[in-house]
Amino acid sequence: MKILFSPFSPYVRKCLVTAHELGLDGKIQLLPSNAHPVQRDQAIIGHNPLGKVPTFFTDDGQVLYDSRVICEYLDVQAGGRLIPASGASRWTTLTLQSLGDGMLDAALLARYEDVARPEPIRWPEWRAAQLDKIETSLAHLDAHPDLLAGRVDLGALTIGCALWYLDLRFPDLGWRERHAPTASWYEGFRQRPSMAASWSL
Repeated sequence: MKILFSPFSPYVRKCLVTAHELGLDGKIQLLPSNAHPVQRDQAIIGHNPLGKVPTFFTDDGQVLYDSRVICEYLDVQAGGRLIPASGASRWTTLTLQSLGDGMLDAALLARYEDVARPEPIRWPEWRAAQLDKIETSLAHLDAHPDLLAGRVDLGALTIGCALWYLDLRFPDLGWRERHAPTASWYEGFRQRPSMAASWSL
């Protein structure tokens, strides 16, 4: 198995954290890429018309994207340990994954406003609205601590990767001070070997 890799992509990290939890991380080869929202990498587009990472290659030659599909594929390969097969827990897991992915989408849009859009045409209100999506998501998690307590599944891993990305790209956001319950959960969760791992080419 192979994955087009960027060390700072939270979605690539989500896939690699998932693989680590499933005992598959040593079976995935990292391939360099230059994904960018404006200067699009033609080498990626040759495999994935969206030109985005993660793009994943199975051992039988199938190409998979995006992170949701890749993580589900990995989970199936490992016997379905991170996505419950049925019942309320399945829908809670998948909804948490959607919440974490939405936080990441918002964070990336705010990041692109800072680094990809020319300064004269940046839109501060747009950036603030994206960061507010993160605030309201964190407030929701604070108000429902049972959603994450004791949970190690794809939903929790996605939330963990979203918080990792906030620390990486928005160190001045100070989200911990406003969201103590979620910060307390994350302090424990990020000690997991999968979350603490680092990857490089």
